[in-house]
Amino acid sequence: MAIEAPISKFKKNNFRISIAACLAMAIIFAYDGYLSKYEWSMRHSFYKEQVVDNDGKPTSTMVFNQKSPPFFAGAAVLLWAYLLAIKNRRLIADENELVFSDTDRIPYDSIERINKTYFDKKGFFVFTYKEKNGKEIDRKLSDRTYDNLGAILDHIVAKIS
Repeated sequence: MAIEAPISKFKKNNFRISIAACLAMAIIFAYDGYLSKYEWSMRHSFYKEQVVDNDGKPTSTMVFNQKSPPFFAGAAVLLWAYLLAIKNRRLIADENELVFSDTDRIPYDSIERINKTYFDKKGFFVFTYKEKNGKEIDRKLSDRTYDNLGAILDHIVAKIS
């Protein structure tokens, strides 16, 4: 019986908040940089202060407001694309190995120890395993990255003991 741990809601929500923040910044700076020059704009005083009172030459603040919106919008698109890419990722603990992806699998036989000291308080545990070349690697799994980690931890402990 395989136990699955999908990407946590915490991580997904953080991406959504970051996307919203990037879009909000793009809108605010675009409004200040491009629409404040019109008299009907509620920020026309900002335009006067940054351009008109400066002998018609935009200040560095106005230049930033004019050039940054595409970068913020691009960052939002990249974050959204990454969110779509990781949305269906999951950690699977099956009968023989711990599966992170098609290429990243850790057999239970190679796991040497598990440090679950902070799992109850801070929500993470660290396990040490040996690669095929004999190198020891510590890997940290956090409940901020995966949901249902308690069941995964219990399954790993049962398999290695």
